[in-house]
Amino acid sequence: MTILIPAYEPDTRLLTLIEKIKAACNFKIVVVDDGSGEAYRGIFKAVQGYGCTVLTHETNRGKGRALKTGFQYIKKTGESEDVVCADSDGQHLPQDILKIAQRIDELKGYIVLGCRHFTDNVPLRSRFGNSVTRMVYTLATGHRIYDTQTGLRGYSSDMLDWLCEVPGERFEYEMNILLDADKKGYSFSQVDIHTVYHENHSSHFRTFVDSAKVYIPLLKFSASSLLSGILDFSLLMVFQYLQLSLLLSVISARACSSVFNYSVNRSFVFVKGNPSNSSQNSLPKYFSLVLIIITLNYELIRFINLHLGIPVFYAKVLTEFILFLLSYVVQKTFVFKNKPWQSSIKRCVLLSSPTLRE
Repeated sequence: MTILIPAYEPDTRLLTLIEKIKAACNFKIVVVDDGSGEAYRGIFKAVQGYGCTVLTHETNRGKGRALKTGFQYIKKTGESEDVVCADSDGQHLPQDILKIAQRIDELKGYIVLGCRHFTDNVPLRSRFGNSVTRMVYTLATGHRIYDTQTGLRGYSSDMLDWLCEVPGERFEYEMNILLDADKKGYSFSQVDIHTVYHENHSSHFRTFVDSAKVYIPLLKFSASSLLSGILDFSLLMVFQYLQLSLLLSVISARACSSVFNYSVNRSFVFVKGNPSNSSQNSLPKYFSLVLIIITLNYELIRFINLHLGIPVFYAKVLTEFILFLLSYVVQKTFVFKNKPWQSSIKRCVLLSSPTLRE
């Protein structure tokens, strides 16, 4: 087992962490100095004094690149070892690092995530940012991860080649791992860890900018839906201008806009290059969903209006929002699914340990 710690301008908390890890186990420790500069040479010399390997970037290249440098080094040693990544700022306790190491040793093919509970004295920025990213990540992937921004993660040795290929140089790299793992067939195991924040804690993480990657699929889907709506309205006006009956105009416009929406979603929004993403497989599912959405549209508006007493205009707005999210999730996880049902079921099974949750 190797503990990999990327470090940018660390303080004595890094040394304290290493001391405690050394006292608790004999794991190898690799620290990557991500261009901290001359002022921090003493810290890294002390790290070497503890028997750790120190890899150095001459300039700051970002956390993602620092992790890749560590992964590449571990690969080059020729040893097949699992890796636990931890931060250098004292947020990860040695006992939690050992919990991750134990879990990754038990579960091959899983990415083990150390998940914090955002309660008590956790800064509002961190609590809110993680909640928003967690919600959108769930919509974008169909998976529930409690702490999408955790830096305490465990990877089995067979993932090293893939980890070196995941795009991203800075904090977006860790989010890209979560997004790309599903396509590679890797599952997630989540372990509860302590939430530690220091009064003088200064994070280089930009909550919304560095989490933006997760929002892109949903934004693409929104753009596709908007364009389809514009096309539907425009064609309706054209058919009416040609003096077709209203019913025929509505059906023709909706049919054309649906074909357009299907084509864009299949080619641009959702993952391509998979046999299950063929037209023969996804087309019937898509238009079945269209019929269900049309039916639900009427029933939901009626229910919200009559039973909840909400005016039709607001009932329509609420209904469209609900059906938008439903349509996205169904298309992502069923219509344009990326893997056979067997793999999907496997990843959704809850592990028996009380510290694990999907």
